[in-house]
Amino acid sequence: MTWNGAQRLGLAALLLSLSVACSTDDVVREPALRPVRTQVASYSSRKLHQSLAGVAKPGVESWLSFRIPGSLIDLPADVGASVRKGQVLARIDPTDYEIAVKRAEAGLAQANAASRRAEADYARAKALYENNNASRSELDAARAAAESGLAQVEAVSRELEQAVQQLDYTVLRAPTRGLVAEVNTEVNENISAGQHLILLTAGSHSEVRLVVPERMISQVELGQGAEVVFDALPGRDFSALVSEVGVVSSGSTAYSVTVRLIDPTTEIRAGMAATVRLSLSRSNEEDKLYLRPVAVGADVHGNYVFVVERNGTDRGIVHRRSVDVGRLTPQGIEIVGGLNAGETVVTAGVRRLSEGELVRLPGPQGDSE
Repeated sequence: MTWNGAQRLGLAALLLSLSVACSTDDVVREPALRPVRTQVASYSSRKLHQSLAGVAKPGVESWLSFRIPGSLIDLPADVGASVRKGQVLARIDPTDYEIAVKRAEAGLAQANAASRRAEADYARAKALYENNNASRSELDAARAAAESGLAQVEAVSRELEQAVQQLDYTVLRAPTRGLVAEVNTEVNENISAGQHLILLTAGSHSEVRLVVPERMISQVELGQGAEVVFDALPGRDFSALVSEVGVVSSGSTAYSVTVRLIDPTTEIRAGMAATVRLSLSRSNEEDKLYLRPVAVGADVHGNYVFVVERNGTDRGIVHRRSVDVGRLTPQGIEIVGGLNAGETVVTAGVRRLSEGELVRLPGPQGDSE
């Protein structure tokens, strides 16, 4: 059979249309998967961040004073001055104490002379007694006098040591390296023993002292972390640890707490105003499991969530799970039972899902947060 040109063209068109039809029938159209948002169930400790006012202070703060009274004759310490250990900060008039030292020295010389005479008398009495030229009572009296002389020397020696020590106390020296923060006296003033004269600050760690209300003090513990900001150093946060927690109320309803900066700087000066941020537990309850409220559905059968069982990198199968809920808090709705930490739940479109439905997840981790 001979085909003309028109017949050949028609046959080719027919074959092409059949091929296209067969190819179209062979394509498997996948159903469109419902996209969802998810959340991993996790615990929250229900922390409350509380900001409290405080004041910077040095790690060591000491008021220096004289151990003895006297008239102040020299005050080389200036406020703000850096001093080294042993440096002279103040002097009181040493005249009376120098006289006491000389008097004690004279007394010691007399006591030594008397003791030597008593020792000599005892030696003679002992020799006479051995030659039967002195009685026993005379020997005992000589020995007692010698022993008394030695005791007197010892007593006067102690008086001399005390007088010398008090003379040394007329000079006030820095017990350690530091800064003079305050001077509370003037030259020619009469100073009493123990009177606060010079405030010395020292220590490599700056601290901040604050007052915590009575209702919060039970939630503050030693070693607890804190964040500190200073009004004079805007834009800078300093990490700190609670180093002291007061056990006696500093006021009617407040307790003193001290936090120590971990990485202090010389820019922080005593007296600077600060704000201390503490994380306090809202209650003594254990950590709870929380979800976003949109993740929990409710119907006649009770509260429920859809838990995602992963089925590939970007899809999963959802399963309805009944849950018990508690309170609604700023952290979310509390899950009391029916769900474990680490399980992934759907947080959008919960009411449109059905048991066993295949869904598309937002990413490889399946968590939209």
